[in-house]
Amino acid sequence: MSESAGKLGLGAVDQIGYVVHSLEKSMPAYEALFGPFQVYDAVLEGATYRGEQIDCKLRIATNDVSPVEIELIEVLEGETPHSEHLREHGEGPQHVRFRVDGIEDKIAELEATGYRNIFFKRFAPDTAFSYLESPDDIGGSLIELLEMP
Repeated sequence: MSESAGKLGLGAVDQIGYVVHSLEKSMPAYEALFGPFQVYDAVLEGATYRGEQIDCKLRIATNDVSPVEIELIEVLEGETPHSEHLREHGEGPQHVRFRVDGIEDKIAELEATGYRNIFFKRFAPDTAFSYLESPDDIGGSLIELLEMP
């Protein structure tokens, strides 16, 4: 498959993110499917969520045994796309992630096709992420873009 697979030219999916109410309760089932996970807490200060500056705390578990990383996300504090997904759609798949260079340019390209940038955080000059909503509601699924060396 080509590097720019798909009409949007995002390349290959490198992560599938699931939201859960409780990592502690969910981990046995996901580990049975995917193998062991590494768990850590992530504090995001000054992220932009639906146009507002927010702080949040997430508990994240990642599994990178296969070519596509599996991420489990539990919201500990704050309102995020993850808590919104849990309210509106329940637990389960929430986003697919693509690695990109020049995230602002890629966001602008996607916005020109109708996507909406709803969650953004820049950590360093070469490190940022964005969650984008599809112009066609596809069950609450989002696209995550990650720019990182």
